[in-house]
Amino acid sequence: MVEKIPEHIKSLNWRYRVRLKDGKGDYINAYASFLDPHTLKTVDKRNKERMITARHIVITTGSCPRYPSIPGAKEYCITSDDIFSLPHSPGKTLCVGASYIALECAGFLKGLGLEVEVMVHYILLRGFDQHMAELIGKNTKEEGVKFSRGFVPIKIEKVEDGSASEEKPPTLKVMSKHQESGEIREDIYNTVLFAIGQDACTNEIAVDKAGIVLNPLNGKVIVDEAERTNVENIFGIGDVLDGKLELTPVAIQAGIQLSRRLYGGQDSQMDYNNVPKTVYTPIEYGSVGFSKEAAIERFGADGIEIYHKHFTLLEYTLPKKGDNVGYAKLICIKSLNERVVGLHYFGPNAGEITQGFALGLKLNARKADFDNLEPAAEPEIKKFAQCYGVKFDMFSKVSVNGSDAHPLWNFLKSQCPGTLGG
Repeated sequence: MVEKIPEHIKSLNWRYRVRLKDGKGDYINAYASFLDPHTLKTVDKRNKERMITARHIVITTGSCPRYPSIPGAKEYCITSDDIFSLPHSPGKTLCVGASYIALECAGFLKGLGLEVEVMVHYILLRGFDQHMAELIGKNTKEEGVKFSRGFVPIKIEKVEDGSASEEKPPTLKVMSKHQESGEIREDIYNTVLFAIGQDACTNEIAVDKAGIVLNPLNGKVIVDEAERTNVENIFGIGDVLDGKLELTPVAIQAGIQLSRRLYGGQDSQMDYNNVPKTVYTPIEYGSVGFSKEAAIERFGADGIEIYHKHFTLLEYTLPKKGDNVGYAKLICIKSLNERVVGLHYFGPNAGEITQGFALGLKLNARKADFDNLEPAAEPEIKKFAQCYGVKFDMFSKVSVNGSDAHPLWNFLKSQCPGTLGG
């Protein structure tokens, strides 16, 4: 993996450069900063400067992993950017954070046979459906990943150096503190991986010289529906934008739409609604549309109906790894003839499955449309339909407020307290 994954990334970068050249675009390998709204200064690795002027400028500098401001964090710890560049096995690993990156890294490292712990300050997967987030946490824990809830690291020290020649990881001591009880812990790990968020890369491009307005809380670029900043000729795409999805496919599509508007005579804009998202934990989670929390905030608890179903994963049948591990949920608006505004799926191939159903949500599909769904030719979609029960009357209705509960209600509440109303 240490060899193959960087090689794959290099091949992707090469393909982009070739496509840029085929499109008669210039590739400049240099750092750029604004001099004014139409002028950039670039500095290459030989410290050679160049001035570039343009009618339109697009900011796509992205973001970089964040380190906490504690002793030893930057000196001894890594982020997900570094995990495949280590000269040794990560060994016993602490993943700090509750993001999808933290959970994904913890999951695959455990799958490689390593001892893994996740340190979570508060809730898992902030911004995602919290019932699904806790379901992911429960399954990841059952896979053997340890969770430390309520703790945050306050200091990291190196106890022993590692050896690249012997492929031996270092030994680190992590001091952490519980945010409520004040308990202090000291634990030993070989690798500490921080996945606590991303910082926008806007500090060193002199946006002030172009008059571009940033969000002062996170340094991200503020844009309108057309990705235009407060400066008429300057636009932004990707992770650097404030309030937009931090997903590479979304950035690519937004860039395509922007180029069509600027140079193709079209007026199409990026649709940031109903974008399918996936968390690649040991069992994948895919979603499209509203979470339960967002749906209640938008439509009110009495305005939505939730349908759900537990099912046994086909992959778990022969090894008898567990029943009712898979889970699917629909969130519907009552007043719009049960229009589906949220779909959540916990099971294999979730990324591909939710992409297929995203189109249905974009076209305002209703629960009745799902009731009449026939298995499609695509195996993953067919499997999903069968798991759901091709007829959705096999689904159970969930009372948002906790009354008139289905028999599975108490089970769900016991597994995910506080996430399903009540």
